[in-house]
Amino acid sequence: MAERPVPDLLRDPEEYARLLRAVHEAVLSGVPSPRSPRSLISASWDRSLAASVDPDRKLPPVVYERGDLADLRDAHPLAPVLPLLRQTLVSIADDAEHIMIVTDADGLILWREGASEVCRRADEVRLAEGTRWSEDEIGTNAMGTALATGEAVQIYSAEHLVRTYHTWTCAAAPLRDPDTGALLGAIDVSGPLRTVHPAMLALVTASASLAEGQLRAQLAVRDERTRRANMPHLEALRGEPGALLSASGRVLATEACDLPSTVDVRRGAVALPDGRLGTVEPLPDGFLLRVKRGTRVTRAPKLSLQFLGDGYPSATVDGREVPITLRHAEILTLLALHPGGLTADKLAWQLYGDAGNPVTVRAEIHRLRGQLGPDAVRTRPYRLGAEVDADFLRARNAARRGEVAEFAGPLLPESESPAVREERESLTALVRHVLLTNGGAEALWSYWDTSCGVDDLEIMDALLDALAQDDPRRSLVHTHRARLG
Repeated sequence: MAERPVPDLLRDPEEYARLLRAVHEAVLSGVPSPRSPRSLISASWDRSLAASVDPDRKLPPVVYERGDLADLRDAHPLAPVLPLLRQTLVSIADDAEHIMIVTDADGLILWREGASEVCRRADEVRLAEGTRWSEDEIGTNAMGTALATGEAVQIYSAEHLVRTYHTWTCAAAPLRDPDTGALLGAIDVSGPLRTVHPAMLALVTASASLAEGQLRAQLAVRDERTRRANMPHLEALRGEPGALLSASGRVLATEACDLPSTVDVRRGAVALPDGRLGTVEPLPDGFLLRVKRGTRVTRAPKLSLQFLGDGYPSATVDGREVPITLRHAEILTLLALHPGGLTADKLAWQLYGDAGNPVTVRAEIHRLRGQLGPDAVRTRPYRLGAEVDADFLRARNAARRGEVAEFAGPLLPESESPAVREERESLTALVRHVLLTNGGAEALWSYWDTSCGVDDLEIMDALLDALAQDDPRRSLVHTHRARLG
């Protein structure tokens, strides 16, 4: 969901720009700030600094000269909607002293049109066709941040990480492929801060929706053409279960079977969600799926657990997100750590200590099985029947091998369960030891950015040793280190 325009900006853009510059200087210098940056901006600055973007000496790379872009533009999926974008954005951008920009999914500017004077100013700072504006190349900017987050954003003045662009404001929205859901690129309107308009973000968002609608209409036409051309192959099954699929695996027509909306066509053999087996045969612009009658395969559900860090614990079953309480997250943690299973008595003791009650545990397990499914959580003893992918298990296994682990923060930091607390402290200590022994600058920076590492003097000293002397992140670490003493 796009953020709403900031009231301070709308009342007095110039005053708001001065405030943002003060915030920018304070945050990058590690001194108290007059206000906190928007959470969107703070997260983007962190990503940009981690990618070694220099706020003082950075310009976007020139990937293609303008004369070399013709073939790339012609082949790009957004080329068919360019007339619509011109109709909805360019005339308005021109009148408002702005420019319209269209990028690919990597932030490469493919098209730029609009007010000639603004285009001239944009050329001076390489806001031009053929340059790449991803966050890891040029830091926080509307195009790159929209692509990084998948959301429409507006970036004002000194919210840009690189100081060169503090006199600019921009609004951008991502565009997705209606067939696969993949990012195709972003559309952006940029211009001088003094010409900022509260409706610009809404305009860009609406234009993106119109463009995606046109892409969906074009896809529907292609689907119907493929369906008509390939229908004889489906009819030739003579009542046997099967389906016509698009080139990406979307179901276009079926015969004697119920299927999900999309089938994985990357392999010749297909295991459908209900256990049936099928095979796919290539057709012009698609596939024919043959489903074997009476075949079933048993497959354990896939359980994904994201329990590290200060956010809410997250669980998914076969890609379906399941709302989860802290207590259920604690139970899943303990069952994942004990793949052989736990009795109600042992699980109650690990959850609650001496005050544990097996009756309470049985009730919680009953509710948890109702949410995740009986195949995901088994009984007698209580254990996980799913294929488990847990961030804390990956971190623990990597650290035990002496490898630097991906670590988003402490395990269920709000948990007071004795066993979970012990595992949390053990895992944090193990990851910290590996980082101090053989961690590089990026891994140390990621750890310092967690609640475990933010005030850890030894981690900060190691990080200062690992960061290059000209790395802009050094000043942040050094200032925080000095404040702690």
